[in-house]
Amino acid sequence: MKLNKENLQKLVKPENLFSRDLSWLEFNRRVLEEALNPDLPLLDKVKFISIFFSNLDEFYMIRIAGIKEQLRAKVIDRSIDGLTPIEQLRKIEQTIQPMIKKISSHWRDEIIPKLRENNVFIYNLEELSAEERESLNQYFAKEIYPVLTPLAFDPGRPFPYISNLSLSFAILIRKPSGEKHFARVKIPSILPRLLRIENIVKSGPHNGASNGVIKYIWIGDLIKSNLHYLFPGVEVIESYRFRITRDTDLEIQEDEADDLLQMMEENIKQRKFGSVVRLEVEKNMPQYMIDTLVENLEISNDDLHVIDGNLGLSDLMRLYELQLPNLKEKPFHAVIPEIFEDDENIFSLIRRKDILLSHPYDAFNPVIDFIKQASLDPDVLAIKQTLYRVGTNSPIVKYLMEAAERKKQVAVLVELKARFDEENNIFWARELEKAGVHVVYGLLGLKTHAKMTLVVRKESDGVKRYVHMSTGNYNTDTAKIYTDLGLFTCNDEICADVSEIFNFLTGYSEQKDFRKLWVAPINKRQKFLDLIQREILNVKNGGKGHLIFKLNSLVDPILIAALYEASSRGVKIDLIIRGICCLVPQRTGLSDNIRVVSIVGRFLEHSRIYYFHNNGDEEIYCSSADLMQRNLDRRVETSFPILDKNIQKFIKNHILDTCLSDNMKARVLLPTGKYVLNKKVFTENKINHQERMMVKSLPQSKKIVLREITE
Repeated sequence: MKLNKENLQKLVKPENLFSRDLSWLEFNRRVLEEALNPDLPLLDKVKFISIFFSNLDEFYMIRIAGIKEQLRAKVIDRSIDGLTPIEQLRKIEQTIQPMIKKISSHWRDEIIPKLRENNVFIYNLEELSAEERESLNQYFAKEIYPVLTPLAFDPGRPFPYISNLSLSFAILIRKPSGEKHFARVKIPSILPRLLRIENIVKSGPHNGASNGVIKYIWIGDLIKSNLHYLFPGVEVIESYRFRITRDTDLEIQEDEADDLLQMMEENIKQRKFGSVVRLEVEKNMPQYMIDTLVENLEISNDDLHVIDGNLGLSDLMRLYELQLPNLKEKPFHAVIPEIFEDDENIFSLIRRKDILLSHPYDAFNPVIDFIKQASLDPDVLAIKQTLYRVGTNSPIVKYLMEAAERKKQVAVLVELKARFDEENNIFWARELEKAGVHVVYGLLGLKTHAKMTLVVRKESDGVKRYVHMSTGNYNTDTAKIYTDLGLFTCNDEICADVSEIFNFLTGYSEQKDFRKLWVAPINKRQKFLDLIQREILNVKNGGKGHLIFKLNSLVDPILIAALYEASSRGVKIDLIIRGICCLVPQRTGLSDNIRVVSIVGRFLEHSRIYYFHNNGDEEIYCSSADLMQRNLDRRVETSFPILDKNIQKFIKNHILDTCLSDNMKARVLLPTGKYVLNKKVFTENKINHQERMMVKSLPQSKKIVLREITE
């Protein structure tokens, strides 16, 4: 049977697919489990609590907002697993609420006492000495009070605008006349949520810095105790904290835009006025206050979350920044691979052989040096690059601008539609244009998610091209915490393909065929189907079929159906999926030969790797793309082959195989949609994929030391 959309449709049934959103929530549950992990150092648990709530905020801003938009538009399209929008919301809330209660009680009953045992205190005001309270009140008067703005709500003053994810006080005041009124005070996001007391109380016996004690207070507690200064002459009867979440998903009508850059700037301004999708309130907030908020925010009680504890615990990442190495995992610093240790020109190194970088174990410096040397080298004629999430203070952008100033041809595609990085990317687009860089913003209707750089150099034997392709962004910050693979090559066919992709992006091209690369939305989906079919045919002809896919998300129904078909024909399939997985594994008659594992560890697993056994003539592709409809049909994505046999062996043995053998951080997906620890491969040897990669990256002299630390 030819694998195509029509033939595979019979397997695309609601009972054969997990809900995308419920699967994502199971990923966040794995983050929660790391926060609960008794073997994890204390501040690393705090880090995972912060990540859990930050993830949840984004989930409401995008996914819940989308479902509620469907309801408002009276759209009743069913989800991938057959649920209506209202059924989805009900199941989502039934899943989320117990998780929030568990992690909130864990923070309150386990983490805070453990912090105190380690001399890190988050105090209530009444627990502080009179001197400390006085110093804090003086700090409030000088540093906080001028920033606060009390906003009244009465017939002459409308209900105030409340910004996304902002923490506020709902306040009831009474005038001398006896009239009661509602007011709101926002805790500005420019102020730290946790105030370090010993930085405010500079002297005396209560200076925590003198005895190793670290003291904090929630800024909201300090503001609450001083609210009367904001309402002089009136009585503050009561006040309670609340927090809202807005729909932040931009609606982009590209076909109606004369100037995409200008349109994106206007849309970003409108984002802050997105509809409210969640209201979080303190547990003891009285009903009349809740009713006031619900009515004026134009939401329903279904959007209300009553929180027994602190609101906005994503801000706890501030605690993780404490320099307390005894409360964190052993530090790891990325290593520059030995091949780059000599002063040899980077282009001559790439000419010698393909070079793979495995971040964050390998330092990102060689990627920066690649752009820097291209900028400085008088023989370099042109540099072309795609930028998706570039980050702030980017050295790469700096060198691109310098290259343009040196009269090199520099063309950069800056993806303006990179969610939550739009403003940063608009800034860099304008700066690059000022420096003389040719800046384009992508293709109509498509996000450009591919990560690639092309350098064109004049050499003694003619013009030569050099390429860097990656599974991750050109971002120096995420390169330290995301696992990604980057390849340097001067392979003529790959370089020719990359050149033609840039022509496709910057000019007009109807290119359909490429030599080595798979390109979405042109041929990527069909390439996957063809190579999956090849594994099926190999098994049919008496050979072996084996697929190993490592990715972030598996959602596309057609490719899931293709994997089901391959499983039923005897192909062994191992999937390493960090986040969303809509495929149901290990179901009799459907997916007997499919196993799914997920790793949540100190680094975020971000690399996409696709392995095809091919009867022993193995092929490995790395990619910027997950297997989702958006990546295959609505984005410019690339998959690039690993042609060097030694690099293939490294990826297979040290990444894919150890991920599948991990019995410390890996969890196995059950047919029920739940995950359990990877007991199947449990032995006396503890196998932690990420720690083994840390050991692998170190110079020989340091490996023994770290091995002793991690085993």
